[in-house]
Amino acid sequence: MTATPNPGQEVQREAMEYDVVIVGGGPAGLAAAIRIKQRAAAAGSEVSVVVLEKGSELGAHILSGAVMDPRAIDELLPDWKERGAPLDTPVTGDRFYLLTENKSYCNPHWLLPDCFVNDGYYVVSLANVVRWLGRQAEELGVEVFAGFAAAEVLYDANGAVRGVATGNMGVGKDGQPTGNFQPGVELLGKYTLFAEGARGHLGRQVIARYGLDAGRDPQTWGIGIKEVWEIDPAKHVPGLVLHSAGWPLDNATYGGGFMYHMDNRQVSVGLVVGLGYANPYLEPFQEFQRYKTHPLLRDFLAGGKRLAYGARAINASGLQSLPQLAFPGGALVGCEAGFLNAPRIKGSHAAIKTGMLAADAAFDALAAGRAHDALAAYPAAFEASWLHDELHRARNFKPYLDRGLVVGAVLWGIDQLIFRGKAPWTLHRSAPDHAKLKPAAACAPIEYPKPDQKLTFDKLSSVYLSNTNHEENQPAHLTLRDRTVPVAVNLARYAGPEARYCPAGVYEFVAGDDGAQRLQINFQNCVHCKTCDIKDPTQNIVWVAPEGGGGPNYANM
Repeated sequence: MTATPNPGQEVQREAMEYDVVIVGGGPAGLAAAIRIKQRAAAAGSEVSVVVLEKGSELGAHILSGAVMDPRAIDELLPDWKERGAPLDTPVTGDRFYLLTENKSYCNPHWLLPDCFVNDGYYVVSLANVVRWLGRQAEELGVEVFAGFAAAEVLYDANGAVRGVATGNMGVGKDGQPTGNFQPGVELLGKYTLFAEGARGHLGRQVIARYGLDAGRDPQTWGIGIKEVWEIDPAKHVPGLVLHSAGWPLDNATYGGGFMYHMDNRQVSVGLVVGLGYANPYLEPFQEFQRYKTHPLLRDFLAGGKRLAYGARAINASGLQSLPQLAFPGGALVGCEAGFLNAPRIKGSHAAIKTGMLAADAAFDALAAGRAHDALAAYPAAFEASWLHDELHRARNFKPYLDRGLVVGAVLWGIDQLIFRGKAPWTLHRSAPDHAKLKPAAACAPIEYPKPDQKLTFDKLSSVYLSNTNHEENQPAHLTLRDRTVPVAVNLARYAGPEARYCPAGVYEFVAGDDGAQRLQINFQNCVHCKTCDIKDPTQNIVWVAPEGGGGPNYANM
């Protein structure tokens, strides 16, 4: 046990040196690690690689639909089938519905744009795919440290990234070291790749420090809320993929639903709600509960059993919002940069591909004896790749949908069916999602039905199914720049939207001892979705890394 330092005493941290440090053990980070080791083996050289993962194990914080395009994994590990990759359920049926409150209208398959077609893809648990990728990485000699949250970016005297430091362990609620205190560890690399996923805590800092988003459209986001159910085997169709648009969201609110039939009588069902919505009374969690009551969904779920729950913010911007990808000492990969293809609702193949491209650039730089410079070969390789072409074809999707579901869908159909995504114009967006919330006085409250605990549920019982846990005696990782803002601004002007946009019951307005309202933060419930960090109208909430291993523990998400 490390001795507890005295207040004000400088903490000495152990330092470990590697060629490449990778922050985040998702598909992007692991693909990068695997690719570097593959290149090193082919060249007969030694390259040391470490992956830091804040979840208790690889896959613990991974949540996605997911229908997986195998194109990138085919390139990374062509023999993935022989290696036992958990891509076991090929898509067998593909339906796209427009929903009204009580009816559904299925689009003819032949009328669907290519981006909505899933032939040749697989229904997967991305968490399980990540666990498998982790095993492939470790077999190649990658060091994987799960349960360690990267909490600080380290810079050298020239301002280049030189690595990261993990957070201190055993710090009490008061911010003071406890008897179990252990200092963080510095992981120093010649190059550091950030692969934390959407709205990464450290990636956000790097983007700001180097101005990587200068001249780009603001990122736009959605929150994806998902459950896994075991359903009646008579209703289960392995490989069936359902997508929907319309109800329960109104015409002005971006979003859509899905149901994917996995193996073992299980289905994943979810709803993505764009975080650019205007009405502060809208509650994404409740919209998802309503979604399940539609006859199309209810018929599948009736008599079934809910097994798991989770939520995660996703990037939905596209090419116009991608920041610069490389900077002195490192690069951004996967959803850290925003590579998700919003109309396809797919990001895992993009994460793997960008991880590979960054890995190639890093390996070539190391082979040339370089370190801590900008990997200019990475963005150049991306611009020449099939992924850039794919995202270019999807670039106008969100700007079209900003005009409303009906008009946007028509324009998008023309864009894809007539121009094949190559229209001679590129549309832009100027307002970030948090700036789009209207004052409560200008909006109508939304009355949501009470949960029946059979098909629809409350937040706390849902969080229970996410296996979320945080050590209670630690500083809250949901921090406020100004403690007066939640009541003085958010509650007074916007009716306290943080109590509604959070899908885990973290934020509550309660009466204090003096009878005045105050914001209570139940950080133990946090599923690390990052919605509060994105949607807070005053940008007063800042998500920081808790102790490593805290958060959800997703099993099959």
